[in-house]
Amino acid sequence: MQERPVDPDAIRRDWADRGFSCEPWEDPPGQEWNDFVHSTDELVMVIEGTLEFEVSGKTHRPQPGKELFIPRGAAHSVRNIGPGRATWLFGYNS
Repeated sequence: MQERPVDPDAIRRDWADRGFSCEPWEDPPGQEWNDFVHSTDELVMVIEGTLEFEVSGKTHRPQPGKELFIPRGAAHSVRNIGPGRATWLFGYNS
């Protein structure tokens, strides 16, 4: 079974329908964003590369195209653990 590429425009429409913004981001290898806490829920989705998310002490490594929900108030970190750049989408609910 061949994987279908992620369609960022379709994701943006879906997230908007669910009340979330949708912004692209790109991180170089080794980039880390540590210990964030937001007052809103957050959605993230890897488009390309290998990211590791730690949410409230639990580690997640979502495959490209798989959505990860981060609830408001949850401490979380993001790391690009792959050998190349990682592109991903993130959004907050309004």
